[in-house]
Amino acid sequence: MLNEAQKRIDDWAQQFAEPYWPPLSQFAALTEEVGEVGRLLNHLYGSKPKKQEEAAQELGGEITDVIFAAMCLANRHGIDLDAAFEKKMDTCYGRDKDRFEKK
Repeated sequence: MLNEAQKRIDDWAQQFAEPYWPPLSQFAALTEEVGEVGRLLNHLYGSKPKKQEEAAQELGGEITDVIFAAMCLANRHGIDLDAAFEKKMDTCYGRDKDRFEKK
């Protein structure tokens, strides 16, 4: 599921002399992308309307930028996101199964 996307990113990244930035630079990039999601959500639903001169943004595109940056970080560290995701879902259906009010 996620491994295919990780491979596509890695195939693209491997064409460069330095396929992935150093970890702190990658973290900064990820943080920047998350900030852009926050800024857009604030424009859409918060108290800070978008300025007329600001470029239009799509939430889906901004979230994809976050996913891409996170996958680059995972690739840099050899993390199998399919396995990590399954572990997370096990937590949701295990430890956290009664944590939230159900419908």
